[in-house]
Order: sequence, then C-alpha cells, then structure tokens
Amino acid sequence: MCYKKGVIRLIAKPLIALKTIELAAKTAELKKRLGRAPHLSVILIGSDPASQVYVSKKGTAAEAVGFTHETILFPENATLPQVKAKLDELNQSSLVDGILIQRPLPRQFSENDAVFWVKPEKDVDCLHPENVGLLVNGNPRFLPCTPAGVLQLLEYYQISIAGKIACVIGRSAIVGKPLAALLLSKNASVIQIHRGTQSPKNLCKLADLVFVAAGAKGLVNQEWIKPGAVVVDVGIHRGSDGKLSGDVDFESVQSVASAVTPVPGGVGPMTIQVLLENTFTSAASTKLTE
Repeated sequence: MCYKKGVIRLIAKPLIALKTIELAAKTAELKKRLGRAPHLSVILIGSDPASQVYVSKKGTAAEAVGFTHETILFPENATLPQVKAKLDELNQSSLVDGILIQRPLPRQFSENDAVFWVKPEKDVDCLHPENVGLLVNGNPRFLPCTPAGVLQLLEYYQISIAGKIACVIGRSAIVGKPLAALLLSKNASVIQIHRGTQSPKNLCKLADLVFVAAGAKGLVNQEWIKPGAVVVDVGIHRGSDGKLSGDVDFESVQSVASAVTPVPGGVGPMTIQVLLENTFTSAASTKLTE
C-alpha cells in the first residue's frame, strides 16, 4: 500500500502561531499580577555554531510572547567553579523563573552532574532527577520539552495516541526515556528500541506511531514502517552542503507513512514552545511577598 500521495506533513508553524498568541495573552495578564515579565536565563559555554543558533531562536521566541531573557556566555575553557557561581546566583534570584544550560557541554563538564546544577523549581528543561521522578509518577512539575512538543503536534493534527502501539527509537534522558513515559501516560503501548534490541526493524513495523530519536542520520527507511503509520523524526543533522536532515529517510518513509514530520520545520520549533510554557508555569507559581 502506498500513502505518498496523501501523506500529511506534520509542520509546526501553524501550531506555533496559535500558541504564541495564546501565551502572549496569558503573559500580559501575569505581568499585571507579578509586576514583571517571566524571565528565562540561558547558560551557553563555548562557541558551538549549532548551540548559538538554538539559543538565538529561544531568545526570539521568548520576546515574541513578552518574556525577558538573557544569554550568559562562558568561554570553552570555563571552569566548574565559574559556571556554578553564576548558576547559584540565578537559582537564588527571585527575578529568574527558568534556567536552561545549553547542551552539549564542553568535555571538562559531566552531563550526569549538570542535571543537579539548576534547582528543580527553575529546571524548565525538566532534567533534574526530582522533576524526572515527578514525571514518571504521573505528577509532573514541568513537561520534558521535546517529548511534550511532539505530543502537542500530534494533538493539533488530531492524531490519537490512546490504544495505539508506539515505537520509540532511542533511550536518551532528554528525549527517548521521557517520551516513552509520556506515551504510557496517554495509554499507548510502548516499544523502546535501542542498541541492544534484536530485530529492531521487525519490532518497529508493529507500531502505529514511530518516534525516531536515535541520533543516526537516515537510520529509518520504509522497511521499518508499517503502511499507514505516523512517523515523527526528532533527529537533526547538517550535511556538508549545509542542508538539514533527520534520523528518518524522509523520501523513502513518506511512500508508506500516513503522516511524517519534516526536518526542518517539524519537531524543532515545538521544543522551544514547551520551554516557554514551562517558564510561564514557573513564573505563574511565584508567590508575591506582602
């Protein structure tokens, strides 16, 4: 069966436009109560070009909904005490609602340690173990940005999750694991594929919904996909020609899928949108001092 002619491209742009208007209106009301706008602080260590682009986009999106924001730059050779001193200041400030540490980090820093640097109440990336635990237990303080953005995109395009078989390819702490937890909370039956999985193609082909976050360019082609399945590509890679592509071979997969996210234009903008929503949630929980 071939679906290419009627395949739906799950594009984020129209949803982002709606959510920007909604969040800007809510922010205007919140500013009246707080006497200030929600504030997002981003820590950027080094000069990785992709990270600089992502941080710039976050700032632009924050301004579009009425937030204030700042990017705090550190050189590539920054030390842990230098970065921690600034983070301690941000953690203690009553004027900072959300803190994000842009990844990847330079090699002198431990990713396992970095999840503890931002206090849970300001961890709008939802990486602190306390917030991960709340998520898994079904009572999240914040939602993990990329996984929640993916589910918002499916909801916008009226793609149901409950009762479906969902396959998550990848098990990272940022996408794969929290995405599986969110899908379970939405009553999907979840298959998680990783490096140790035997016959991954055969397992993936059982799924109604396929989420690819493997970090491997063009890994998934039509041989992995059940006819009519929905495919969400979380990967992003820049080729030598400057063009972006994902973990999914888009041309191949769209010949069998009923819907698929493009790269760019699919999942990426949704990640930033949820980051802003988490920052708003943090600001909205602020208690005014008498």
